[in-house]
Amino acid sequence: MNIRIYNTLSGKKEIFEPIEAGNVSMYVCGPTAYDSCHIGHARSVVVFDVIVRYLRHKGFNVQYVRNFTDVDDKIIKRANELGMEPYQLAEKYIAEFYRDMDALKALRADHEPRATEHIHQMIAVIEILMKKKMAYQVNGDVYFSVEAFKEYGKLSGRKLEDMEAGARVDVDKKKRNPFDFALWKSSKPGEPSWDSPWGKGRPGWHIECSAMSTEYLGQTFDIHGGGRDLIFPHHENEIAQSEAAFGRPFATYWVHNGFVNIAHEKMSKSLGNFLLIKDVLKSYHPEAVRLFLLSNHYRSPIDYSQSAMDESVIALDKMYALLDRMDDFIATPDALEASPGSGEYWRRFCESMDDDFNTARGIGILFEAARSINKTLDEHQGSWSLSLKSQIRTDRNEILQMGRILGILSDLPRSYFQAKKKQALEKKSIDSAMIEKMIQDRIEARKVKNWAKADQIRKALSEMNVLLEDRPDGTVWKIGD
Repeated sequence: MNIRIYNTLSGKKEIFEPIEAGNVSMYVCGPTAYDSCHIGHARSVVVFDVIVRYLRHKGFNVQYVRNFTDVDDKIIKRANELGMEPYQLAEKYIAEFYRDMDALKALRADHEPRATEHIHQMIAVIEILMKKKMAYQVNGDVYFSVEAFKEYGKLSGRKLEDMEAGARVDVDKKKRNPFDFALWKSSKPGEPSWDSPWGKGRPGWHIECSAMSTEYLGQTFDIHGGGRDLIFPHHENEIAQSEAAFGRPFATYWVHNGFVNIAHEKMSKSLGNFLLIKDVLKSYHPEAVRLFLLSNHYRSPIDYSQSAMDESVIALDKMYALLDRMDDFIATPDALEASPGSGEYWRRFCESMDDDFNTARGIGILFEAARSINKTLDEHQGSWSLSLKSQIRTDRNEILQMGRILGILSDLPRSYFQAKKKQALEKKSIDSAMIEKMIQDRIEARKVKNWAKADQIRKALSEMNVLLEDRPDGTVWKIGD
């Protein structure tokens, strides 16, 4: 089945046909490194991580580029506030980005260029625009002339004449049009700067992505991605300057993910509902965060709440419990090798992903499969037929393959539950060694039929929210919800 992608540029789903058969070139706008990453950044990274995983699964050779903006007005302003050099601030938050995204099990991009490493490429593009009379210089600043690009507004659907009619008087009198945007900014005291044909200065934000995407993927590439907030003006301006410079389409498919809201409100620092990834990960397993972020279609907004996160935690626990149960049933060694899927659930999962990467529907199919497998295991307790073992092994492989695309279920079940137990203990300041000793004391009490002492220990553990389960192979414990 063909993959269909919703293209923001056309406003409809289109069959995906890469420029070069078998190869996919994809550029996604990365962070501006001036602050810690929030849950909205995480959604964008996770969405495009899954898209890359699925395209590679389908056999495409994907060249994935995600940039870092490490010189920008926001970086300079924040660095000045903190008494740091801009490059030091950028390094700090790039390192933090990696820690957060690695924790979320997001794949690194094939190329992760930084703006400051590509200044000469940006200058080269600006020079082309100057020669073509698509840009103009005013006192060391260089602006792109939006009126010179007749298709300006084609991505966002905004018409320049309508925007001009509703525009307030622009405070920057140097511009010919209020919507002209800076390609090069003249040097100011205390700011980082580079030599250029127009004097010392630094690049504007929009030209950075045009230059870096062209450097790694060529003047035309397959997919350009980012959050909805980048459609205008950032991506609109990227199209204008790139197509004006090179005279050819910039990107074929434009893919944009929706926002993350907090309790039905737009996330913002002013409302005090700004959630940093590093803080969310203190309370929730990274795969539970991924599962939440993928539980709605990527183009739709998603509402973050404690109840939504708790649902993701419960769902993930159920999946790992099923894997543990399946491993016990088929006596699988401690390995997570997933062979290619071929069954009905896998087929439907791929159909969902082929339909504009519909992870929400795909996750629904994953849990439908889990319910069916649990029912089968319930019905065949004590049955160890070779045919049933073979079926459960196939089902397990398909579960893991779906998980691999979604970036979940990558741990061994025992490791997952041990990590959860450790996190719960740390959160509640409970000593695991003490619990193990109490459990051993209870076992010894039961051996000598001292039921009163055994019950007393169980009650004490229960008051600590430690739940026991006596199994034929021993006693296991967990922290209650």
